[in-house]
Amino acid sequence: MGQGGSAEAPHLTLEQLNHELAQRFAQKSYTPLELYCFNSVFRSLADTESGVRYWSESTLCRFLELPDSLAVGPILFQMSSYLGAFPFPSHAPAILTYEALLKVVTILTERYGAVIKKRSREIWLRELYRSLAVHDRGLKQGDGGPEGKTETQFSTDGSKGFAIDAPEESGEDDEDDELVLAALDSMDADEVFKHGEHSDVHHSIIPTDNFLRLVELLLLIAPIDAQESLSVFAGELTAERKEDLRRTASGILSSFGVSTNQPGITYRAFNTVVSSCLPYLFNGLNPLFEHFLFAKDFDLSKRKPGSSSPTTEKHPVIAPPKPALEPILRDPGEILNLSILSQLSFFLKGSDLFRRLRPLYSGNTHGFSMGSFEKQSFHWRAPTILLVSGRLLSASPSSTRERAFTDSLPPKRYPSSATPDSSPSEDQIYTFGAYIPAQWKLTHKGCFGDASTVLFQLSPVHDVFHASPYSEDYVYFNRPPTYPSGLGLGTPVPRQSASSSTHHNSMLRPGPVSLHLDDALEFGVFTHLAEGGGSFHPSRLPVRKNRNWQDRFEIESLEVWGCGGDEVAEAQRKEWAFQEREAEARRRINLGTGDIDADRELLKMAGLIGHGQSGGSV
Repeated sequence: MGQGGSAEAPHLTLEQLNHELAQRFAQKSYTPLELYCFNSVFRSLADTESGVRYWSESTLCRFLELPDSLAVGPILFQMSSYLGAFPFPSHAPAILTYEALLKVVTILTERYGAVIKKRSREIWLRELYRSLAVHDRGLKQGDGGPEGKTETQFSTDGSKGFAIDAPEESGEDDEDDELVLAALDSMDADEVFKHGEHSDVHHSIIPTDNFLRLVELLLLIAPIDAQESLSVFAGELTAERKEDLRRTASGILSSFGVSTNQPGITYRAFNTVVSSCLPYLFNGLNPLFEHFLFAKDFDLSKRKPGSSSPTTEKHPVIAPPKPALEPILRDPGEILNLSILSQLSFFLKGSDLFRRLRPLYSGNTHGFSMGSFEKQSFHWRAPTILLVSGRLLSASPSSTRERAFTDSLPPKRYPSSATPDSSPSEDQIYTFGAYIPAQWKLTHKGCFGDASTVLFQLSPVHDVFHASPYSEDYVYFNRPPTYPSGLGLGTPVPRQSASSSTHHNSMLRPGPVSLHLDDALEFGVFTHLAEGGGSFHPSRLPVRKNRNWQDRFEIESLEVWGCGGDEVAEAQRKEWAFQEREAEARRRINLGTGDIDADRELLKMAGLIGHGQSGGSV
């Protein structure tokens, strides 16, 4: 039986295989209603030429409501044209016919799993890379040395140029196209793969400017729902908003080891960075392309063809989207804005962020003190996000406070994180942060948090440091007499000295990958040792591989945001209200009237005595 199936496969043409795969996707990846909506959307907007119905670039951009100001339409159309040829890259760019567009929607909404089984997200990610990449036979790349550097050389022969549809000969190190093999295997057609359908990812790059514009779009659409119009977000694209998107996207781009004046991103860098630091980068494409599967109104009347009945009832298949109960970010802070929130959603689940963050503490609002921090943050019984930003300190301390902070650390032995081609600037802001899953508390003896704690850097380079199993010193918050006191992540709690006279003889010993803020919340230090071994894994960015650095900075902004939404916020408000009532009751107690029993009763009502406590003499 198995031999008979394989014997039939070679007789199938590529067109027949494409048709068969599209039919499998249609039958197994969609509900009848979704498929009906897709058919109607395609037919209503398709152009026709030589009897072929297809979608043009302008049609796709208009349907998805892509903003012209981001100039991202050609990039998304290039992706669609490549994915429309799946699983045969030699046929790319494909005309977006019904079947090609159905494959595009299936892949970008990650619905292919119903047909192509047992294939990981990493293989899907490679298809996205190929859809963005350009190829050149004159492009030569090294695998990179210990610093992850890649030499890139372009052919000067203008006749070769770039062509995403130019097939390449596979080298010895080329990987089998597992997703293509899986697709053909699903149709018992593995033998057809002998046609040479390999796409060499190692001889390609994603152009820097293209990827930068795509990241800007991904930042914009990160909060979008499947039934939510992109025009709602695009309508808010002021000049300031676009500049902020570009600034945030540039920080993300720098994690790939390229800048806007370098040619592009290699597959090795793309796969490493996205897998480790940006796992949810492309999640926004899922609801965006699910727009093909929703429609507001369709004619569902049972009128027979040719009926002369003039009346036709239209029933809504999908209810119009309801207006959001609240904005994506209710109260933007000095650090956290819409762009930074979207950046966080690239490595933290957006369902925990969008419309669910509440401002708890801001240094510039509540005061830079450990007491204010504790008062505002400690009663939040859900995860929190800590954000801190500032500018690097100079090599020589310029004030007494700065010198005291420097003296509390070991002599500086490591350079700052700025690479030689991006030397530190006085205007450069360094932003660090952490996702803290546990409730804040004082830690004079041990740290709190768990393995889901995440330490990260947002600018000038995007980087993420996940918890490691080597140590559980995740988060500490301590005050004197512990010295050095402060708050931080990745360092054991500084132990209390036996004598207060020895406080200033002890130093903070930062963990291999750690963040520490002093007890005045005035200065901070981020330490990174490539050998790791602490509570957080070292950086996995190729551009930072095997690098040790330490950034000492003056804090300009410090914020704590609570996750959890209205239910947790309500518990927080009740806790604050209770504390205010208790404090007011204590202030209004009128003692000294001479009536001891009445005074004792007042103390009981205030909770100062009773429950086994002795009031002593009043």
